[in-house]
Amino acid sequence: MKIIHLILGKANPERMNGVNKVVHALATQQHRAGADVAVWGIAADLSENYPAREFATRLFAARRNPFGLPKELLAALDELSRSAAVVHLHGAFIPVFYTVARQLTALGIPYVLTPHGSYSPAARRKSWLTKLAYTFLFEGYLLRHSARVHCLGASEVTGVEHMSHAVRTSLMPYGFEPPRPVSPMFPAARGRFRVGFCGRLDDNHKGLDCLLAGFAEFARLVPEAELWVIGDGPDRALVADWAAEAPEGSVQLLGSRYGDEKIGLLGQLDVFAHTSHYEGLPTAVLEAVALGIPCVVTEATNLGSYVREFGCGEVMATASPELFTDALHRLYAQWAAPAEAEALALRCRRMVRIAFNWPNLLPAYERMYQDALAA
Repeated sequence: MKIIHLILGKANPERMNGVNKVVHALATQQHRAGADVAVWGIAADLSENYPAREFATRLFAARRNPFGLPKELLAALDELSRSAAVVHLHGAFIPVFYTVARQLTALGIPYVLTPHGSYSPAARRKSWLTKLAYTFLFEGYLLRHSARVHCLGASEVTGVEHMSHAVRTSLMPYGFEPPRPVSPMFPAARGRFRVGFCGRLDDNHKGLDCLLAGFAEFARLVPEAELWVIGDGPDRALVADWAAEAPEGSVQLLGSRYGDEKIGLLGQLDVFAHTSHYEGLPTAVLEAVALGIPCVVTEATNLGSYVREFGCGEVMATASPELFTDALHRLYAQWAAPAEAEALALRCRRMVRIAFNWPNLLPAYERMYQDALAA
């Protein structure tokens, strides 16, 4: 059985785009387990400007028409139809995937779809009227003809059920390979209580108003508190305005960081915060927790059940500044007690080691693909 992961982009793990990171990790782990796996990417730039990888990659030039398929991709799909293969589509509300789905259906090639958080109720509320019309015209076809919709969390299952009761879902997380700890390029001064965020600066998605307002209130009572904001995006100016309302010098906007530099920054944090309104499964949280950094997350991250089970942080029902402030105070009290802080760090590492262990999860992916072929 051939497994083809089809994405927009190149599965470059050194980008802020979470989909590219998780597809790279999934394909790598499947290759190591002996699967016949490849990544096919649709991109405007066909240069191989990404790190060396273990799995095969084919790039196809994006067409001007967002629904248009490159002729090279059409030929590749036709060739794929002559063997036992499953295509795994990553992303939702992507026009070219509608055209791909029609072609796959015509060729008799089963496909699995991972929406990466885009079907959660909160995500669909953004531009809801446009998405409703798009679903009626295009996305509904993609759903109805998929062999499985792979959901990363319970919120996605709920979203899929609202969109179509006839769709079969598979609920399972991605695995995660913990990063190796690195010495920071720029060691920070000791004695500060550092809260961090890493991700795209998009308030509608990431709940950045909650992050900044909740931290500002906390910092007014805890003068040694700092907030490191790692990332960039359309709301950077808005974030800078909100940061100015916090105690002077307590918020640092560090911009996008990658690779060892990013891990070095995460390793200096005392708490990692992810205040999102919707997610698939945010890898930034797992990166931090794997380093022993406790977290504050919303239920919408789909990580709340894991954080509670392993006792490695705080879970907020919604992205509320007041709830975030309260959560920071509880984690600050543990940080101030060395024995409690050490036990908390051990529970963090245990969560990633047990709940997101790739060898334990890969058989479930194999069964999902086999079921798709048999459908």
